This record gives sequence, structure tokens and C-alpha cells, in this order.
Amino acid sequence: MGSSDYSRVAEAIDYLEAHAADQPSLAAVAGQVGLSAFHFQRLFKRWAGVSPKDFLGCLTLQRAKGLLGDSRSLLDASLELGLSGPSRLHDLFLKVEAMTPGEFKRGGGGLAIRWGSHDTPFGEALFAVTDRGLCGLSFLGEAPLETEVERLRARWPEADLREDPTRTAPLAAEVASRMRGGPRQPLSLVLRGSPFQVKLWEALLAIPEGAATSYQGLARLIDAPGASRAVGTALGLNPIGYLIPCHRVIRASGAVGDYRWGRIRKQALLGVEGARALARAKAS
Repeated sequence: MGSSDYSRVAEAIDYLEAHAADQPSLAAVAGQVGLSAFHFQRLFKRWAGVSPKDFLGCLTLQRAKGLLGDSRSLLDASLELGLSGPSRLHDLFLKVEAMTPGEFKRGGGGLAIRWGSHDTPFGEALFAVTDRGLCGLSFLGEAPLETEVERLRARWPEADLREDPTRTAPLAAEVASRMRGGPRQPLSLVLRGSPFQVKLWEALLAIPEGAATSYQGLARLIDAPGASRAVGTALGLNPIGYLIPCHRVIRASGAVGDYRWGRIRKQALLGVEGARALARAKAS
């Protein structure tokens, strides 16, 4: 259940977006990706954990608008609890460790970073890890591996950067399990950024799976209501995709908007998370 499955699902999402007004049938979408309706249904359920029908219901503009409305109360609750409250991070089994100002200045000097590329349910990704935790996760496809490695090197110019997929494989397996909705093991994230960027990236962890906020809502969450443009810039510099969920920030109109690792991938992430949240709500 890896990149080949994801590439077919991404093609299907792209087709559905282009032909939404025609409401194409399951057979039509399956034919677009070269499969029978039966095999496409099985592939999709295996990949997403939900049916194509439930998934697609979570991709509509109306659903996105409702999601923003529902999320306001969740974000208000997060504000009351405080961004650094332990309960939210504990629930997500994520511990964030930011670089000190001195470490930031040194650009990773004295730090050993090992990287490797691995398959995930949402396509191949580059993983980077230090002894203190995961410091990079970038999906490939929008940019080749070599480009993402150079971006990693630019973020950590003084670090000892080496390829070592055996070192990154356990973390990649844990992330892939999370993407499939499996049980979660603790993870530590190491962030290098300005105080504003780190605060924003931490704030993203207050947005639970199946929810979303707008750029303005996220700015309000970090007590900077006039900083929507700066928020957008910081989101584009997010060094750890998926785990720091910048894909859960959409436009106030309900439109999905841009994503560093591709708009279709953002649609896929939101669709899967929304469908799983809907399934949990129905089961409760």
C-alpha cells in the first residue's frame, strides 16, 4: 500500500475535481485510472480505510465550509487550554523540541543528521532524523529527491548530513502507520525556526484530525490576528509535513488552497482524515 496506490488515487482525485459538475460514476473514475469498478473500490478502501463515496463526500466545498464552522469551537477550546498545554501534545503522542537560540545560530553545527527516502500511503517521502528526534519530513514528487536533500542541507548548513535509510526506517514505519489510522507510538520532533515560526508550527498541533482552520483562524490562535500573510509564509516553510499538519489550514471560503507538497496531496490528506472522523462519529 504505497506510492503506486497513491498515484492512482491522486489521479482519481484530479479527475474528480476536473469533472465535479458531471458527478462521474464509480465506473467512470475507475476507468480513468485503468481499473474495473470492483478493483478500484478495493484499492481505494485498502489505501484510505474508507469507501470512495465517504471520502468524496469530505472533499466538497460545502463540507469544507462546515468544517471551518465546526472547528471554531475546537480552536476556542485550544485557546482556553493554552498552546503548550500537555494534554493536546500527549493525545497526539508528539513531543516538540525547538532549537535554542544558540543552536539556531550555529545552523546545526555539531549535529548529526541522517536521512532516507521511504514509501508512505501518500507517496514517497524524505525523512531526516537526529539523536533528539525527527527534524524533516518532505513528500517527494513535487520536487525530486535531490532537491529536497539540498533544501534539508540549506536548513542545517553546518550539520553532518548523511544518507542512512536504516536509521530513518523505524520513524518512516511509525508515520506510515499513523497515516493508515493505526496505533500511535511516541515521536519527538526537532524544530529549527524563528520564535514566530516555531510558535505557529506548535499551534498547528492544536488542530485535531478531521478538523481545519483558516489562515485568519490560525493567526488568531497564536494571538496575531493581523498576521495572516506571515502565517502563510511560515506554513510554506514547515519542515515536517503531515505530523505538523499545515494541510489542515484552508481558505476562509472553504477552498483547499495551496500546499507545499501539492494541492492534490492536500485534498487526499483532508479527505481521508475527514472520512475517518465521520466514521468515528457514526460509530459513537
